[in-house]
Amino acid sequence: MTTYEVAVTREGRWWMVEIPGLDGLTQARRLDEVEKMAREYIAVTQDVPISQVAVTISGIEVEGQDVLETKTLVDDLRTHAKQLEELVADLTREFASALSGAGIRADP
Repeated sequence: MTTYEVAVTREGRWWMVEIPGLDGLTQARRLDEVEKMAREYIAVTQDVPISQVAVTISGIEVEGQDVLETKTLVDDLRTHAKQLEELVADLTREFASALSGAGIRADP
């Protein structure tokens, strides 16, 4: 599998996705579409299956500022929050089961 580096820049209502290794450029309407659009562009221009294409985002520029680090942190924190929510749900079920097994019922 070949990995291509891409650089992302906001221009107006579009995210411009530059693929320097191919001197290529595509665009995405939303930031979460960038990877897909880059992979599709690369697959078509290189005549390879999309499954054989990977991308690494080297930067996300908005008004001259690289926000990739902040986006990565937000994504990581969201993943961690989801894991914590799942843990809380599991523990809540265990707690409710223990109370129920001890004959303790919730008041109506």
